[in-house]
Amino acid sequence: MKCVVLLLSLLSVGRSAPVSSCDTLINPITVNTDEILGKWMYVGGSSDLPGSRSLAFLLTSAWVNVTTTANSNVLNILQTQRINGDCSSMTYDVVFEDSTMLIKEPFYLKEVYLPTGCSDCILAHEEVISGNDTFTSLLLFSRKMSVSPDVVETLKKEAECLRMSSPIMMDPNNEICPDNLPPSEGLSILNSLLENKMAHRVARVLDVLFDVFVNW
Repeated sequence: MKCVVLLLSLLSVGRSAPVSSCDTLINPITVNTDEILGKWMYVGGSSDLPGSRSLAFLLTSAWVNVTTTANSNVLNILQTQRINGDCSSMTYDVVFEDSTMLIKEPFYLKEVYLPTGCSDCILAHEEVISGNDTFTSLLLFSRKMSVSPDVVETLKKEAECLRMSSPIMMDPNNEICPDNLPPSEGLSILNSLLENKMAHRVARVLDVLFDVFVNW
């Protein structure tokens, strides 16, 4: 399941957490194909992708729909998001096997899943490698628009254990985009964003401004 936003907060400072409490929180869990299929609402998360903090201010809702393909180990993802009031949609295929989602080209993505304490949630821990850059994201999805405070607290602890910035949560009252938008080819769009170094520099500045003037 993809990240809804290509998103580094320069102000993100890793915090330590007791090893004993982190072991069970960041140890990947087993997820089968049937469990991952279907429509998932993006609830919130943390990422060091450039622009993740500032884009969260413009992103009002997002969801993904995961379906099977003719190949047993290949899934299709339809990702739809509302940014600054405008809806857009993209689609791409991923390999899913051994509780791991993979994209190998045109960039490398590995996604595993962590505990949530929520029966209708899934928490994706992603590593993205593009050229010499490596980015990490922690993304919470649910079958519903909102999750309980306990689930949010668990997410915050997991982000702390992974030395990531504090998660930014979506407003569950925001309107989601419709199902019938014509999608674009997603991997080429995501790869263009990952390779745009000038955009990365601008995005990092925006992230700092977001944390200083909006998120604090």
